[in-house]
Amino acid sequence: MKVLNYIVLTLLIIGALNWLLIGLFEFNLVSFIFGELSFLSRLIYVLVGICGVWAIAFYSKITD
Repeated sequence: MKVLNYIVLTLLIIGALNWLLIGLFEFNLVSFIFGELSFLSRLIYVLVGICGVWAIAFYSKITD
């Protein structure tokens, strides 16, 4: 489970950095690497979205 959590966090960071590039420079790194809405770019978007849903569970792990 720990490995899965690291994968989730890594993909979320990649997704966040991609949104940073889009917001600052209007540059979509995923589309640049894999093509505009190609199968691979869509797969990356789906995986990042699934990771976002999975990361909701991290709220229960927050301690003071």
